[in-house]
Amino acid sequence: MKESIHHGRNIKRFREMMGIKQEVLAFELGEDWTQKKVSLLEQKEEIEEDLLRQVAEVLKVPAEAIKSFNEETAINFFNSSFNGQFSGVNYHTTFNVNPVEKWVEALEENKKLYERLLESEKEKVELLKKMLEK
Repeated sequence: MKESIHHGRNIKRFREMMGIKQEVLAFELGEDWTQKKVSLLEQKEEIEEDLLRQVAEVLKVPAEAIKSFNEETAINFFNSSFNGQFSGVNYHTTFNVNPVEKWVEALEENKKLYERLLESEKEKVELLKKMLEK
């Protein structure tokens, strides 16, 4: 029995691995795409070839990867290939990320963006004042 591969779920996996939000994928796919449409696409088990190739191009992965990736097969491969080969080695990665620091960094970045936006708006107001004076 041939196991079916869920194209939409694979698109979601590749998109998430690359840190791409649905909104960004929608923007890259074109004007008639929205976040909601990408969400619906990721729910489809089978996706037509042309659209699959377009999405693969945006994600910069081969269309074949989306069509053939099977998580269970990949897990079984790694379990059978590497079982017991890493004894005595800690192969569990530990990430030292301080969420508060990341949050503060994001706030600082937002502050800088708002300051630039405010400066731009001030320039527009000055330009409009000059145009009205003439």
